[in-house]
Amino acid sequence: MATKTTPDIEALAVSAGMRMTDQRRVIARVLSDSQDHPDVEEVYKRAVAEDEAISIATVYRTVRLFEEAGILTRHDFGDGRARYEPAPEDHHDHLIDIQSGKVIEFTNDEIERLQTEVAERLGYKLVDHRLELYAVPLDSDDK
Repeated sequence: MATKTTPDIEALAVSAGMRMTDQRRVIARVLSDSQDHPDVEEVYKRAVAEDEAISIATVYRTVRLFEEAGILTRHDFGDGRARYEPAPEDHHDHLIDIQSGKVIEFTNDEIERLQTEVAERLGYKLVDHRLELYAVPLDSDDK
């Protein structure tokens, strides 16, 4: 499993030339502190706990700005909600528990090697990819 390094979203936004209001700082901190992959509604809920003057529209606009600047990565894990994480410094893939919605980040050198090999066999050089595995927990009888 990958060790998640948490980037400072506020610092990345400042270095991208964004004007950082107090509300954007709160949203950036909420996103930086997230250990999960929250959707905008969850980011809003967490941000309002710190500053009740923040509107859902402000959260939507700020998340979109961060995404456009390459600071956040948007995911669609098949649950109908756009979910976000800080743009990772190190590549990782995701396993999504379709019963609970839990998202587990992982790396696997063999999978990475196989993906490159498949692309080469098909006459391509792999330049990027996303791997999302959708799964259910094993029953104790299946172990």
